[in-house]
Amino acid sequence: MVALPVLVSGLEAEMIRLGYKDSTLAWYHGARRRLQRYFTCRGVEEFSLEVAMEWVDEACGGFFAKEQAGTLKQTDVYLFRVVQMLGDWELHGAVVRHYARTVSKLTDDEAAVAARFRAWLLDNGRSVSTVRSYGTAAGEFIAFTGTRGGLASCDAAMIGAFVATLAGYQAKTVEQKLCALRSFLRFAAGDGLAGTATAEAVPAVPSRRQSRIPSVWDSGDVARMLEAVDRGNPCGKRDYAIILLVARLGLRSIDVKRLEFSDFDWPGCRLSAAQAKTGNRIWLPLLKDVGWAVIDYVRNGRPASYCPQVFLRHSAPVGPFSDQEHLHQMVVKYARAAHVPVSEKRRRGMHSLRHTLATRLKRRGVASDANFGRSREDGAVRDAYRRSSAARSGCSRETPGQEAVTGQDCIGWEDVVSSSVASTDRLMQPMQRQKPSTRTGMASARAASRGIRQGW
Repeated sequence: MVALPVLVSGLEAEMIRLGYKDSTLAWYHGARRRLQRYFTCRGVEEFSLEVAMEWVDEACGGFFAKEQAGTLKQTDVYLFRVVQMLGDWELHGAVVRHYARTVSKLTDDEAAVAARFRAWLLDNGRSVSTVRSYGTAAGEFIAFTGTRGGLASCDAAMIGAFVATLAGYQAKTVEQKLCALRSFLRFAAGDGLAGTATAEAVPAVPSRRQSRIPSVWDSGDVARMLEAVDRGNPCGKRDYAIILLVARLGLRSIDVKRLEFSDFDWPGCRLSAAQAKTGNRIWLPLLKDVGWAVIDYVRNGRPASYCPQVFLRHSAPVGPFSDQEHLHQMVVKYARAAHVPVSEKRRRGMHSLRHTLATRLKRRGVASDANFGRSREDGAVRDAYRRSSAARSGCSRETPGQEAVTGQDCIGWEDVVSSSVASTDRLMQPMQRQKPSTRTGMASARAASRGIRQGW
């Protein structure tokens, strides 16, 4: 046990070393003074996480009750972080990454090592998202070793101490960070920065079958969430279209965020998406409800912008979503609005909607656990598109065990003549006032406009 003033003094010195802003340091200092007064009133001299959590609960007016009700304010979370930082400093002697959104402040030499590691990942064919996440984890480890003699002193004990700071993360997050650490240590060994056996000292995360069961929603819950979306405002139109694309077509959220106008094949009633995870391009049928939701957003909700991405952030500065925005709160928001139970015991992000579709397809004999993506693209989706095409020609077929997709289920040319042409014309009007160099970027949109008029 450590006396609270000693613990506070050491933590504040470390936060200064890490480069926290003066305003942030002042706020944390004030919060810790309140915590120290609480300990003094209770007659407690040594730091106790239990007593500190009692202070958090009292200062927030019932922190844990608010947490269960989902009514926590940001200031409540900050007070919780004050206590958790003290607990982690006592346990690990480090400010763990739960409480900082950026990598610890690195020296020039340390930053150069992190940059070389990212370049090494790119040279080895890793995706941009992998380079970003692995680079962040490597920066955390480099900063950690910087307080313990540097990478040259890295051994199994130091690696174990770093792994201990990951306590509290989800198992999947720990697994990802350890994979990044293992990769970084292989790079460091090859670069002569660390011993060749250090990567072998990184422990493996135990795999438990029950921990990997994906969360799914009942079909009625998904319908209620969609009904809860306020489609009378621009954000609601956008959210409704995004949720439909994930729930009906099984797209990953990152692929939805990256969708561009050129990815929509309106004459063929198809949607093309380049998968960020695999790098492969897939083609999916543009179902009627999905197509109309996208059109409604583009016509009546999308901010004026020359970004090629269809879906944009509506807060300034207006632009496409970043890859780090996982749209998790979008699902939670409408689940709560629809009074659908949201439990901490199951995942409830956008990917849960993809899992739900996979489960439905499997129950109908379309997809298996291992090849949902391939079955969806090469089986169910292809057959659905064929049936929709056949329906428009008057000869609809239905494959046993699958949902019939008729001409009324897929959006067709005759459905979007007035809406899409008017939408394209509206988007083109501001271009007439721009310089030729600015208009060049919209050549594909003009081509689409001509195709709309000629194809129908």
